[in-house]
This record gives sequence, C-alpha cells and structure tokens, in this order.
Amino acid sequence: MSHPLDGMGMTSTRTRVRMIERLREQGIRDEVVLAAMNAVPRHIFVDEALAIRAYEDTPLPIGSGQTISQPWVVARMSELARNGRELDGVLEIGTGCGYQTAVLAQLAKTVYTVERIGALVAKARRNLQRLKVANVRLKHGDGSADLGEDLAVDAIVVTAAATHVPQSLLKYLKPGGRMILPLASPTESGVQRLTVIEPTTKGLKEQTLDAVRFVPLLPGRV
Repeated sequence: MSHPLDGMGMTSTRTRVRMIERLREQGIRDEVVLAAMNAVPRHIFVDEALAIRAYEDTPLPIGSGQTISQPWVVARMSELARNGRELDGVLEIGTGCGYQTAVLAQLAKTVYTVERIGALVAKARRNLQRLKVANVRLKHGDGSADLGEDLAVDAIVVTAAATHVPQSLLKYLKPGGRMILPLASPTESGVQRLTVIEPTTKGLKEQTLDAVRFVPLLPGRV
C-alpha cells in the first residue's frame, strides 16, 4: 500500500507546517527554501512503518545502509546552494530516496542527480514519478568521479561525507557557482562539517559551517 500524498494525523499538511515553523526557529531564513520544504511530502520518501516519524527532525533509514537526512540538514544545504539567487541547474551527488532531490527540483530549473546504489535509484525514481517531478535527470553512477557528462551548473550538493573536496566535480560549476558538502574535519576526529566551496581566480574559497553526520562518500557503483 502506498502513502497518500496528503496524509492524516502525523503525516498531515498541518504536521508539515509545524516542521516549517521549527525550521524557522532553527535559523533557516530563505522563504523560497521553506516553501519548497513545505511543498514536498517527506512521508512518501520513507517506509510506511516510519511515515509517522517523517516530520521529526531526525534522519531515518531508507534501506541499503543509507538514511534520509533530517529536514534541517536538507533545508540548510538547499539554502546554502541557492544563496539567495535563482538556480538554473543543480548537480546532486547521492540521490538516496529522492527527498533532497525533490526539494532541489522546487528551487532549480533542472536537477542532475547521481546515485551509486541501484536499489535506491529505483526507489528514488518511483518517489519522484509519484510526485510528478519532471525536471530531474537521475543517473545510476559513481558520483565521486568524473561523470562523463557535459554539464554546467550553479550549485553542486553532495549528500555524503568526503575526506577531501572532489576535484573532478568542480569543473561542472559555472563561474560564481558553489559546492555544498559535508567534509571530515582535519582537526576534530570523527566530526564532519558542512562546507561551502567556491572556485575563484586565486584558488578555492572554503567556508566551514555546521557540524553534521553523513554516511561516507564511496567510489564505485553497486
């Protein structure tokens, strides 16, 4: 049985509105991002048994050893990617179940998203089709390496923790573009921090922000 798009009780529209209020309290300021978060029903991206917890601010398992990020992290990464501007194209590395993808699809004309785990590609595709999201290109591939694609995007959102900046992806950024990713801290053992990378004529400008916890960015395709 599939989840209704507008649920009842703990998956209702009213519950989603409470999530938006909480995100505001947690410091999310971009009203365009908050509207996107409100437009995407998170409960359809998790297993039915977990739907009642879909709007809690917590990550939840989605199978294949992966998780759906907590709403605050999705909103924060989306806000950093948007950076107060209109987005033409966005590249997402790590589609997962497609929730962050669906939010980005509200914010950009086109979202290119890559997932290395075949079972999650199928799950994300079903979820996005169910919501009739038509501006996403989903690829089963290795997002840690050169994608072999002719892309030029305004932002890259990496939803897995890297130990270093994936240099092979930076070439896809348009001038003035930025990459958002969790980076393992070089000074704090076991700590990851959301990081904004902006290529400049003088090299990479790096801004280190909030502590987060993501699964590792792995090579290959399974």
